[in-house]
Amino acid sequence: MQQLKIWLAAARLRTLPLSISGILVGNAICIQEVGFSWGLFFLMFATAVAFQIISNFANDYGDGVKGTDNAARVGPKRMLQQGLLTPKQLKKGIVLLSVLALFLSISLTLLAFGIARWGYVVLFLMLAALAVWAAIKYTVGENAYGYRGWGDFFVLLFFGGVSVLGAAFVQLKIISTSGILLSFTIGLLSVGVLNLNNMRDHKNDKAVGKNTMAVLLGEKKAKFYHYFLLIIAMGCLVVTFLNTPIFSLFTLPILGVIPILGHLYRVGRTKNPEDLDPELKKLALSTFFIAVLIFINFLLPHESLL
Repeated sequence: MQQLKIWLAAARLRTLPLSISGILVGNAICIQEVGFSWGLFFLMFATAVAFQIISNFANDYGDGVKGTDNAARVGPKRMLQQGLLTPKQLKKGIVLLSVLALFLSISLTLLAFGIARWGYVVLFLMLAALAVWAAIKYTVGENAYGYRGWGDFFVLLFFGGVSVLGAAFVQLKIISTSGILLSFTIGLLSVGVLNLNNMRDHKNDKAVGKNTMAVLLGEKKAKFYHYFLLIIAMGCLVVTFLNTPIFSLFTLPILGVIPILGHLYRVGRTKNPEDLDPELKKLALSTFFIAVLIFINFLLPHESLL
C-alpha cells in the first residue's frame, strides 16, 4: 500500500485535469454531430492520461538525476529527490506506461479510422510516438529540450493543437475555425501553467543550467510573457463565442475569463517566487473549468460552430 501511494504521488494526479482539458474541448466541438462516438471519447481520455503520467515520471527522473531537484528548489519534493523511488524504478515505470500509451493509441486510431484509412492511422501513430518522445525528452538526456527553452512550444503543440484539433479530427475527420481558436485557448493556458512553474523555480533552474523561458527572459519579462499568454488565450475564447446569444447559456465559457483575470492580478502583485506556487493549481483548475464550461456549452442543443 505504501508503494502504491509513492507511485501515485509520482504520477502527480493533480496534473491530470489540465492534461485532459484539450481532449474535453476537442470532443465537445463534435458532440452534437452525427457519428460522435463515446467509445473514442473515453479512449482519448485514457490515452491523454497515460501520456501525462509518462511525462511526470520522466520529469521526476530527468530533473532528479541531473540534480535540478535539490534543496534549493521551491516546488513540492519529487520521489527521486526524496529517495522514495530509484532511477531504475522510474525507468521501468516510464517504459511500462509508454507501452500502455502506444497500445491505447493503436486501439484508438484503428477504431477511429480502420485499416482502410491507413494514411490517417500512420499519421496518428506517428503523433503518438512523438508524444511519448516529447514526454520523455523534456528533461531526460543530455539534449533535453526543456533545458533549452523549448518546453513552451511543445506544450502548445500537444496540449493545444494535437489535443483539441486531434480529438475533433479523430471524431469527425475535420478541422474547424472554432477548433483552431479553442486549441489556442487551451494550449496557451497550458503554456501559462508551465511558465508559472518555471517562474517559481527560475533561480534554481538558472543555477543548474535549466534554461526555461522564464530563465531566458528574466523575472520581469517572464511576467509580461505570462500576461501575453493568458490574454491571447482569453481573446481566442471570447472570439469563438461572439456569435452566440448574449446573456444566454451559450456564453457560459466566457465566464472562464473571470478566474483568469483574478489570477493575473495576483501574479502581478507577487514579489516572491515561492508565492507563485498556489497560483499553479488555481490556473490549472481554471483551465479545466473553462474546458468543462465549453463542454456544457456544446452539449446544449444549438446551431453548430463547426
